[in-house]
Amino acid sequence: MSAPQRSDDPLAIPQAEPGTMEAGWQALAHLYHCYFTGLILQMALKHGAAAAGEWSFRYFRRQHHEKFLSSFEKLGNANLPDAVAAARYHYFSNRIGGVEVEYMYESDRKAWIRFPHPRWIYDGTAICGVPVEVGQGFIDGWYGQNGVTLNNPRLGWVCTSQDCTAEIGYTGYFMEYDHDLSEGERVRYVSGEAPPPFDAAAAPMLDTSIWTPERLGKARRNYAMDYVKWGLFELVDQLGVAPARELAVHTAALTGRQFYRDLQLRLGLERDDSAAAFIQFMERIADAHGDAPSCDDARFSQTGWRFVRGMPEMPAETTDVLFDGWNELWRGCLSVHNRFLAWETASRPNSANSNIEWQIGKADGTGS
Repeated sequence: MSAPQRSDDPLAIPQAEPGTMEAGWQALAHLYHCYFTGLILQMALKHGAAAAGEWSFRYFRRQHHEKFLSSFEKLGNANLPDAVAAARYHYFSNRIGGVEVEYMYESDRKAWIRFPHPRWIYDGTAICGVPVEVGQGFIDGWYGQNGVTLNNPRLGWVCTSQDCTAEIGYTGYFMEYDHDLSEGERVRYVSGEAPPPFDAAAAPMLDTSIWTPERLGKARRNYAMDYVKWGLFELVDQLGVAPARELAVHTAALTGRQFYRDLQLRLGLERDDSAAAFIQFMERIADAHGDAPSCDDARFSQTGWRFVRGMPEMPAETTDVLFDGWNELWRGCLSVHNRFLAWETASRPNSANSNIEWQIGKADGTGS
């Protein structure tokens, strides 16, 4: 769920006309976002709040190491005081991802950020089922590591409000202290402190000649997709192959079923339960990813698997879990499209450059 966009927001992107490429990017961003929300809920339901918090910590710590420094200077944060630069980084990076966030400068040693409700990461009323440990996992995994990564042992994060506690949204400030912080002091949780009002006109701005609507549309697709692919990667590392596959596949099966009709509308497709119509749907999905589709009456293939682009070489069993979780999204969609059709994988991928091929036919295997 996204907050209503301000009419004067230069980074606002209106909902695209159905059937356009922009609508395809938005469709994928929404689908992957909802899949990640589902993974959070399933992890907490099946493995408990502590395990969900540990998974959140692992995911955000890995993403911090992967992304923070590589994009820090690109977002214009060089030569700023560390507390200010850290807050601006989180303001810019989340704004690019389509997340509602506020930035408030207080001093060169203290700068606030606030994520008001509705919170992007917990879609809709799903927030009611998210344990507080999940939020604390990403706080400890990412925010508490900023000072370490910036080689400033005095820089810490103070959390004044959390997502799931019915306060004012996830809120806090980066603070540069007068002394080096121990590991246990890098994150503090306090109550009774609130940020000053957000002034959009005074907030730092991204260059809209660089961050065009097309670039933002692709960035928001990738932002949500990254949550899923790295989340699945960490599930394997934490739970092991079989439990991770079970959780990934079940969540994807439900997500595809729940959101297929929404995807059809966004992609400008009519309700038609034929095999050919589902292949047309998959063509639009491949195009929106940037993969190259090819099809005939009963087979569909694509060249490239953007979902794992940018990931390191992985063990085959990890790649298989990521594929099974991703593939089940489309099987779930087919279940709603026409429950009498089957979706069989004829060629599985082993990298981002792989070809993937499926065959669609009657559920009894007699063909279309």
